[in-house]
Amino acid sequence: MKNVLVAGGGTLGSQIAYQSAYFGKQVTVYDVSDAAITAAEKKIDGWDASYRTDMHATDDQIKAAHANLTFSTDLAEAVNGKDIVIEAVPENLDIKKSFYKELSAVAAPETIFSSNSSTMTTSELNGFTDRPDKFLNLHFANQIWVQNTAEIMVSDKTDPDVEKAVVAFAREIGMVPIVMQKEQHGYVLNALLGPFTNAALALWGNGVADPQTIDKTWMIATGAPRGAFAIMDEIGLPSLHTILSNGRTDDVPDGFDAGLDKIQQMVDEGYKGQENGKGFYNYPNPAYESKDFLK
Repeated sequence: MKNVLVAGGGTLGSQIAYQSAYFGKQVTVYDVSDAAITAAEKKIDGWDASYRTDMHATDDQIKAAHANLTFSTDLAEAVNGKDIVIEAVPENLDIKKSFYKELSAVAAPETIFSSNSSTMTTSELNGFTDRPDKFLNLHFANQIWVQNTAEIMVSDKTDPDVEKAVVAFAREIGMVPIVMQKEQHGYVLNALLGPFTNAALALWGNGVADPQTIDKTWMIATGAPRGAFAIMDEIGLPSLHTILSNGRTDDVPDGFDAGLDKIQQMVDEGYKGQENGKGFYNYPNPAYESKDFLK
């Protein structure tokens, strides 16, 4: 698959588009307005430095990646000639339903649809399309150029050949395919990460410890490069709040709701995390990267 449509140019959508273009795919980024496209272009430009640092990308490689990218607010035009669509629109069921209804009406019958949804399963989404046999989930983690898992979830309606094609595509763009054996909310990554972040929010919500102390404890005890609140900054606080609110269950620890309320207060005050440099840490030089942080 050479021609890719990434629908949604937010934090993760822009990364998926850049990664695909960097590995030689022809990529169109679709979003709903000129303002959204402008924001997507700015995000994509911002990944240049990360690829130079982490991937040792040359100026020629960066230039080639940008040459492989186009942008559009016209869905019919954007999906024309595409082999695969990777949907990265907001984690809201109504928005996804509306998007897939519109997409189904304009996409060629052979085009594969995939969702980067963090919380919704393949069976919960494929009914919104006209092609459940060509639909699956393809979930990426933040900073996908280094944290390069591509979690692949199918339903009992997904054509096995489609699954094989997407596994091959994931490898072609530098990812490690993580193929699910059954449908699971949160896949592997978020099924592990969810309880971790929930526990951290509960500790903070209950006033047991502040975010940096919680992160420091985890980092010292496990050798991890960052803690739960640094990961929350990476996800993005507005997206995190939406995901945690939509995925709210009765088995969260006491104090979780208080922590979630504190996240909302931060969002209301303009804190977004790494996206705008203001979160639980300040960026681009967060305290947890300092050699003195663990002392």
